[in-house]
Amino acid sequence: MKLKSLKLKNYRNCENVELEFCDFKNLIIGKNAQGKTNILESIYFLSNLKSVRTSNNIDLIKFGQEKTDINALLEKNNTEIEMSFSYDDEKKKSFLLNKVKSTQKDFKEILKTVLFSTEDLMLLRGAPEDRRKWLDRAISQIYPLYDERLSKYEKIRTQKNNLLKEEKFDKNLFEVYNEQLAIAGSNIIFLRKKYLSEIEQIAQQKHFCISHDENLKIIYSSKFELGETVEEISENYKKSLEENYDEEIRRSQALIGPHRDDIVFFINEKDATKFASQGQQRTIVLSLKMAEIDIIKDKSGTSPILLLDDVLAELDDLRQNYLLSSIDKETQTIITSIDTLLFTEEFLKDVKIFKIKDGKIID
Repeated sequence: MKLKSLKLKNYRNCENVELEFCDFKNLIIGKNAQGKTNILESIYFLSNLKSVRTSNNIDLIKFGQEKTDINALLEKNNTEIEMSFSYDDEKKKSFLLNKVKSTQKDFKEILKTVLFSTEDLMLLRGAPEDRRKWLDRAISQIYPLYDERLSKYEKIRTQKNNLLKEEKFDKNLFEVYNEQLAIAGSNIIFLRKKYLSEIEQIAQQKHFCISHDENLKIIYSSKFELGETVEEISENYKKSLEENYDEEIRRSQALIGPHRDDIVFFINEKDATKFASQGQQRTIVLSLKMAEIDIIKDKSGTSPILLLDDVLAELDDLRQNYLLSSIDKETQTIITSIDTLLFTEEFLKDVKIFKIKDGKIID
């Protein structure tokens, strides 16, 4: 998969931006707050229809404008595909594939990306919510229906929370919601565990290549004993809901389920969030991101586009070299950086460089 060109109109600070990318390495140079990250965000948005920086799509529209447009030309499996997305201040969305109206579901399945930003480096030190978001975004790239399952679960959980806040408590309805949560939640947990098992095997190898003597282990942590099958998880989920019946009523909120779960990383059997150095934690994140590429390749048959947002400045020489040397020519890479000083002459030989200032590409 290759991104041939990108056009942005009124996307954040990018009023009119057009870029034609080369098939391998692309570098976008500019000072902070000039629009580098906005370009990567727009590409990532086409693959997920979500921003990693905001949950409100209105924020994507340039201030003072009524509408934003993202247009991309891809080459996938020797076929060119034009993707067009627009969003206006009345919250109207448009999805076009080769100028033909598309469903949101079909649109999302076209482009695959792996985004690695400075925020990702804080994955282990962040809150459980940050780790769940990383995991959910990664899964949604290879299991298209996963987002729908998450949305269904969140809708039921919201209904249950609203019920718990009502003065007149309906026990029968409460039990119905618990039954529905157990069904929807067990499927989410099963897919999360399945994905973590797959990425752990790949990330272990990549982590060992950097560290040479460290074993990485990833555990999915829940408030109840899970089991291996969807059925086992569902039954254990129901039992836990029953055990926490009084506590949920007392606190007026749903306390058990995938919205409260966490992912725990271990290095040589020690909890990496507590005992690992900053360098070790960054090795874990780097290994995860490189493993994401391999999983998408395996599942979709095509290499995703790797988006590196100012991340190299935060890595030491060892991890920089590993990252840059691990990128093969099948993987188109788009990198942002303040300048070219972090890159060797050898690396810069076959790089296409863009310079950006005030949301505009300059010579």
